[in-house]
Amino acid sequence: MEHAAGHGTPATYDLIGSGYRRIRRPDPRLHALIGAALSGARTVVNVGAGAGSYEPEHAEVTAVDPSRVMLGQHPGARKLVSRAEALPFRDGAFDAAMAVMTVHHWRDPHRGLRELRRVARRQAVFTWDPAHLPRLWLLDEYLPEIRDLELARFTPLPEVAEALGAHTVLPFRIPHDFTDGFQIAYWRRPECFLDPVLRAASSTFPRLPPAVVESAISRLGADLASGTWQRRHADLLTREDMDYGYRLILAGERPQGQEAGAAR
Repeated sequence: MEHAAGHGTPATYDLIGSGYRRIRRPDPRLHALIGAALSGARTVVNVGAGAGSYEPEHAEVTAVDPSRVMLGQHPGARKLVSRAEALPFRDGAFDAAMAVMTVHHWRDPHRGLRELRRVARRQAVFTWDPAHLPRLWLLDEYLPEIRDLELARFTPLPEVAEALGAHTVLPFRIPHDFTDGFQIAYWRRPECFLDPVLRAASSTFPRLPPAVVESAISRLGADLASGTWQRRHADLLTREDMDYGYRLILAGERPQGQEAGAAR
């Protein structure tokens, strides 16, 4: 569902992006997975770069984002305001292209994915599979409005893989102490949803009427205080991680010396 480092709707991220970098701290386990996919790439374009999470440390990275507020938090020197659907680069300009939780924000996802293939010889796209079950409990039990929003805007995983010509799809299980504060991070920490500062770092909550969100969060708070949530989700409290449908899709050239990963 939501939104680690990528962006595509400047109006949304111009509103919520000012404190983004403090809460959306890259998780080292996801960083390692993406880093392995980009190993050996000397030049990388990060499409929907935002504040620069999950970029490889030893590559020359060009950050692209439509939001000036988000790019203002990016620490790199190569930054460009642009959309994924019309990247201003020549064919094959980069060794690799990356896109992290951003495709669902693009106006034309298929066109944007074609652009990734055009400008780079390797692609790594991190996204969510809207057909995957189970979903985060928050969506079905408290805020079905977010569920409906997410199901409507995420491109089905097979379509993303086909558009990229993917050779590998890797699952990423969300650890219970995931450090990147998008909404799935709190699957075992429900009290975090009561914090309006944490909710403000998500692109979904600001899209809903405040009264809808406040009512749902009030019910969650009451269920936590009474122990209802804990009884309902006792199985979650003993889990170290969960598969909620997050996937890293790899296409194009493979990293040198690297075996093929999990099959599609």
